[in-house]
Amino acid sequence: ADEPFVVRELNAGGDACHDKGLRMMADIAGVLGRREDREHFSTLAQSSYEAFNSLLFDSTTGLYTDGAGISHSSLHGNMFALCFGLVPEERRDKVVEFVKSRSMACSVYGSQFLLDALYDSDEGDYALSLMNSTSQRSWYNMIRIGSTITTEAWDPIFKPNLDWNHPWGAAPANVISRKLVGVEPLESGFSKVRIKPQVSNLNFAEILVPTIRGSIRVRFDKNAEAGGRSVLSVDIPHGISAEVWLPEADGTWKMVEVPAGIHEFSY
Repeated sequence: ADEPFVVRELNAGGDACHDKGLRMMADIAGVLGRREDREHFSTLAQSSYEAFNSLLFDSTTGLYTDGAGISHSSLHGNMFALCFGLVPEERRDKVVEFVKSRSMACSVYGSQFLLDALYDSDEGDYALSLMNSTSQRSWYNMIRIGSTITTEAWDPIFKPNLDWNHPWGAAPANVISRKLVGVEPLESGFSKVRIKPQVSNLNFAEILVPTIRGSIRVRFDKNAEAGGRSVLSVDIPHGISAEVWLPEADGTWKMVEVPAGIHEFSY
């Protein structure tokens, strides 16, 4: 780990992954029509969720500790809890604040879960600042040290024998489409998608996201209309419906359901 993490038999990182795995198994069983298996894994997941929040949460700090019976809280323990939906709503603000205070104190592998956690918490501004960073722990630094592809670690100082062709160091390659532009499947086979752009201070963005049903095109243009209104255009292929999420002035979101076709939103 790139930040001190106190390992115990019960530990936040591993247990958060375990809980996510149980929920995924329940979802898979549901799709396959295996009702008993779905109930079994759902019950285990709920027990895991309750134990995680009972044994690993420190009410004094408002954070999750690295393990049961210890006081140390790391970025890893809290970002995994946030990423995998283990943080109740009333605890999220404190956990998000802590996660943001730690910057990129994780490996290139951990950056995937950190960025997902931030975007899922509507922290697109901060997430983009990490992807745009020129610090030693940044994708810019991979270019600076001479690589033309993503590396195994942020810099040789963290791993002298790093290789220069690691896909697990390429989190922005999927985060830009899934989270920044915000195109994610809600149902299998992309029969329904969510489009929830968090473009932060970008003035323009356009992307073509390939799916089994055809490519989804999303285009964002800031201040494209008089009065400082932005325009979001989406082109959704036949066989796909979408939830389009638009930011409101008060920081909330407005969701509009649309069928296949070309749609334009001004906000």
